[in-house]
Amino acid sequence: QVLLVESGGGLVQPGGSLRLSCAASGRTSNSYAMAWFRQAPGKKREFVAAISWSGTSTNYADSVKGRFTISRDNDKETVYLQMNSLKPEDTAVYFCAADFDVLPRTVLVGIYEYDYWGQGTQVTVSS
Repeated sequence: QVLLVESGGGLVQPGGSLRLSCAASGRTSNSYAMAWFRQAPGKKREFVAAISWSGTSTNYADSVKGRFTISRDNDKETVYLQMNSLKPEDTAVYFCAADFDVLPRTVLVGIYEYDYWGQGTQVTVSS
């Protein structure tokens, strides 16, 4: 069993920044790819960013390229999402996800490719 716990969400003004964290625990001995997804009210959950186990490969949604950065610290079993230049349309619940037993440089962007999910953290961008 794997537990993913997100933190770092909150209310921020347009143009501001937030850093989300996702801590993994449990069966984390094998390599695992991780990602962030988000879901706004009334909309489907969508891909935001993904990172390989090695941390050398990343992928971003077009809507966040140049503003968001995904990173990970495997010693701390934590993945981060640095969000800069936030816009009102970034308002959503942000979820982290993990998929195990992948090759070290594998990046997964499909929602159905992930087996484990956190409970989500709310990000609200508003003046």
